[in-house]
Amino acid sequence: MATPTASSVFLKTLVNSGITHAFVNWGSDHPALLADLDRQRSSGGSGTSTKPTIITCPNEMVALSAAQGYAQVTGKPALVIVHVDVGTQALAGAVHNVDRNRCPVIIYAGASPFSTEGEHKGSRNEWIMWLQDVPDQPSIVRQYMRHTSQLHSALTIPGMVRRAVQIANSEPKGPVYLWARREVMEQEMDTQLFKDVNTAISQEIWPTIEPAALSATAASRIASALLTAQHPLIITSHLGRNPHAVSSLLALSTLLAIPILPVCPSVVSVPHSHPFGLAPTFLTSQPKSNSTSLDNAPESPGAAQNLSHIAKADVILVVDSDLGWIPGNDQRPANGARVFVLDGGDPLKTTVEMGWWRGEAEMICHADAEVSLGQILDAIREVDVAGIVADGEDVKRRARTLRHAWERRIKELDTLELDYAGGSIVGEGYTTYTVPNIMGALREGIRRLTPGGGQRTLILNETITNFQIVWEHMRPDVPGNMMSSGGSSLGWALAAAVGASLGGIVANQGTPLNSSSLVDGANVSKFDLVVAIVGDGSFLFGIPSSVYWMARRYNTPFLTIVLNNGGRRAPKLSMLSMHPVGVNNSLLATVPADTLTTGFGPVSPDYSQIAVAASAGWAWGKKVGGKSKVAEANMDGSTTGVNIAEAEETDKLGDGGKAALDSAVAEGIRMVLEERRCAVLDCVLDGI
Repeated sequence: MATPTASSVFLKTLVNSGITHAFVNWGSDHPALLADLDRQRSSGGSGTSTKPTIITCPNEMVALSAAQGYAQVTGKPALVIVHVDVGTQALAGAVHNVDRNRCPVIIYAGASPFSTEGEHKGSRNEWIMWLQDVPDQPSIVRQYMRHTSQLHSALTIPGMVRRAVQIANSEPKGPVYLWARREVMEQEMDTQLFKDVNTAISQEIWPTIEPAALSATAASRIASALLTAQHPLIITSHLGRNPHAVSSLLALSTLLAIPILPVCPSVVSVPHSHPFGLAPTFLTSQPKSNSTSLDNAPESPGAAQNLSHIAKADVILVVDSDLGWIPGNDQRPANGARVFVLDGGDPLKTTVEMGWWRGEAEMICHADAEVSLGQILDAIREVDVAGIVADGEDVKRRARTLRHAWERRIKELDTLELDYAGGSIVGEGYTTYTVPNIMGALREGIRRLTPGGGQRTLILNETITNFQIVWEHMRPDVPGNMMSSGGSSLGWALAAAVGASLGGIVANQGTPLNSSSLVDGANVSKFDLVVAIVGDGSFLFGIPSSVYWMARRYNTPFLTIVLNNGGRRAPKLSMLSMHPVGVNNSLLATVPADTLTTGFGPVSPDYSQIAVAASAGWAWGKKVGGKSKVAEANMDGSTTGVNIAEAEETDKLGDGGKAALDSAVAEGIRMVLEERRCAVLDCVLDGI
């Protein structure tokens, strides 16, 4: 049997710490890890199974984004293995995302050997090892990590790994970075010593930090403020990362008819069906009066209206939110408003150079949302024993007003989704859709075609300037069933769909899966369907050439909706917020994106076919909208592959392309559910 090494101890400690999956991109610093995995296969009897389960990732940012998706679904960290300094750099913007999302991940990178003349096993033997020996490798990512540490020897690895996992899993949760020279990981161990170390590892318990509670004084003061408020408001962003906290939030909101404003949501904290929930907002500034609506309406009308709640509130309870308002956008509480802040991880936002709180808060509490909201509820009931306030006219009036506003909001959403006037076939047979059109068709298709009627569908939202509209029109109702990266680096959703699919299997079974069953497709996920909704820019940032290969390799089919507006809208909107008017008082909103160099035209990529090619023909793709088949045939005289009679009938429907969109969505869902293949729908919007 092969001799155990420090790498054997490393992997064994991780597995005993609850790590089931490793998303890896191998390099010259990993020989002993690869050898130990082979030792496991040889000694395990199955021939393919290893612990942890290895997921090969052709790109490092994809690896970390997949690990994030896995952790977001399971609540448990995965391992990411990359190659020295260059692999650490190639983690790219995903490092920012896992930090800001407070997502637990264990990142390991090897480092160039320290010996050069064969003094140790693992000594330098490749020319790249001189180039990759940088002075301070961990500094590449240190400011984003909860903890960085170098592994020095086989016998100290268990404690170092356990501590790293403990920190990653404790609030504020987040990524940790471990690294080691190649000679350290090659260190051989006596077989009996290896067994003794394993026994010791399995008996150790390294607990995470327990959730913090409010002091009795704080709970009482917040409860009193809410009971006496005329216009109370709750703001939250990511409370739903703990689904158990949602019920306490809804109980408090329902008891006193308190509206809840989801600000920059990254998870479902307020079910869409809650009548006291307001439209989510990403705090977008209001459109300039001299700009066109096309490029200045990235949020639904309800979101803009609901921002007024911040200004009129006399008591604001901010729970698990990184940002509640933007003063520069004329969003701020009224003078004299009482503001209370609860955060279970970092209430002072110490990782942000320019902190948020500028004296608005009366009280800032380091307290877990589930625990503290329960305390506040108890304090309210203790004071209002007879229900004089909770059953009083003020609360009833507030409840009626909020319910009526919620009902109007739903009607407005329905109207927008069914308005296909903007998608009529015009000019030379060109069809475009609005985001509400697409989201309405998608939501209805999911409701009709998935076994759970949409209740077991996971939506990954990386639509950037359409963030808010997608959140609003998908109408998520189940905590944990819609999420975003929690950060601002694009390229998360595609890989996260793979990781979330794997995590859904683990969450459903309660036991880790192995590589052989992944390939055979023998596992069942807690999700009927995983859907990644991305902009065309986010799609390209997501490295689809790697992701769709992985999806096929590990049997994780998902549906991708590409909102194709012909480029990157965000830079143009940023320009318009500062410079709406150009030379000779011209409106810069009317300047085409390609002229501004933010567009992908005049010839845009064929997004769906990128996925098809990356998966060697396994994925299915279709473009919805754009130039009709009849128009294309008429332009070049070719009718190859075009059923002219069918296409002409489609063009004559006069429904603005609704039937074609509904059909494409249904076909895409069927591909994933029945044929177990990835499906990509490239949906054409109005150009930017």
